[in-house]
Amino acid sequence: MQTSAQTSARRNGVVTTSTLCGLALGAAACATSPAASTPAAGGVRPAEAVVMVPAATAELHDRTGKTVGTARLTGESSGAIHLVVHVDGMTPGNHGIHFHAVGSCAPGDTTAFVAAGGHHNPTGRKHGLENPDGPHAGDLPNLVVGTNGSGDLDTVTPRATLGAGATSLLDADGSALVVHAGADDQRTDPSGNSGARVACGVVTPGGR
Repeated sequence: MQTSAQTSARRNGVVTTSTLCGLALGAAACATSPAASTPAAGGVRPAEAVVMVPAATAELHDRTGKTVGTARLTGESSGAIHLVVHVDGMTPGNHGIHFHAVGSCAPGDTTAFVAAGGHHNPTGRKHGLENPDGPHAGDLPNLVVGTNGSGDLDTVTPRATLGAGATSLLDADGSALVVHAGADDQRTDPSGNSGARVACGVVTPGGR
């Protein structure tokens, strides 16, 4: 599981603060970004501190094993996840997309990606962003694919995390990002009538 702590150091009269990723996932599960530092006397700014933030990626494959997209997950200071997805070669239209409970994406025909389990739902909610009894922790807005077969989703979800806790995507059995054939109506349990699973990617710690 991911943990974090802040450390401060004073060098040449300047205090810099950085956030350290925990040892459970190791440095490979963290991305780096510069942190602001206070200029020393005379207006000289020292080397910027490095802030470590949790990160993960997923490579999406279709039922034949062909790569059809990528996803980048970045942890925010609140614990939420910033998710950026890009796909190519998919059927135009709206597609349901969700985090699933198990990090397994075995391909196949009618049983494609069944190993990913149900939606990531450790809180026991109903499905759908518009469901009064929902949503699942793994529920997301629809992925919109254009007429050229390419599509993008850029969203932030506060319901899952890359850190420690019950809603973590990086628990013992991992998690997967799954794209469905049809649109998610965001109300119907268990998956918004979004149809068959057409693409899947295991969420893997690391990347940036």
